[in-house]
Amino acid sequence: MGVVVIILAAAYGAAAGLGLPRPAYRLSVEPGEPWRTHCPDGHPVEGWFGRGCCGRGRGWVPAALCAAVCAALAAAGGVRPEAAVFAGLAPVLVLLGMVDVAVHRLPDVLTLPLAAATAVLLGAAALLPRAAGTWRGALLGGAALGAAYLLLFLINPAGMGLGDVKLALPLGVALGWYGWGVWAAGAFLGLLYGALYGLAALLTSRATRRTGFAFGPFMAAGALTGVLLGGFGA
Repeated sequence: MGVVVIILAAAYGAAAGLGLPRPAYRLSVEPGEPWRTHCPDGHPVEGWFGRGCCGRGRGWVPAALCAAVCAALAAAGGVRPEAAVFAGLAPVLVLLGMVDVAVHRLPDVLTLPLAAATAVLLGAAALLPRAAGTWRGALLGGAALGAAYLLLFLINPAGMGLGDVKLALPLGVALGWYGWGVWAAGAFLGLLYGALYGLAALLTSRATRRTGFAFGPFMAAGALTGVLLGGFGA
């Protein structure tokens, strides 16, 4: 049964990932600019799911990433209801990472609905048999991580964006589901991954101390590590 669940999760992730290049292209704009409606060659881009415009982009990359992430979450969560929630929402995190890497921005149109969906779906999962976490812990985790990132933003606005603060809400909800130990591990690892990348960029002269980089993917990677630890531990 476990192998079947993993295969199904990987297939879902691959199918969802194949459709991410188009929304990633359309959403990758600077703040205040409208979403893209045409490709660089002037052709209209219709819809919010599908391949990149005019054959641009490597659609297999997000497909492979989504498949791997969903399969890992299914392996950790098994047939527990929270595993379906985490795997189901994982492609949205991948999409956010793609946009953040492209324009160093995490759009509210993705982060805020993701926070609401994570809280609501985990609330439903808590009512089902075999659930291994608590909804109360999830809500407290989301509030705590959001508050922590808000504090970091207020201390150093140049080093942290409000988009990161909003992304912390759904990530904190997911981490809080399995308890404060998992929450602390995921929160710390997100910061650690970002710090290691920044240090490596400095040492290889690919960046300076004032060079900004997309922090959202590292937050997501830390949260993913924490959720996997929590799932396998449960």
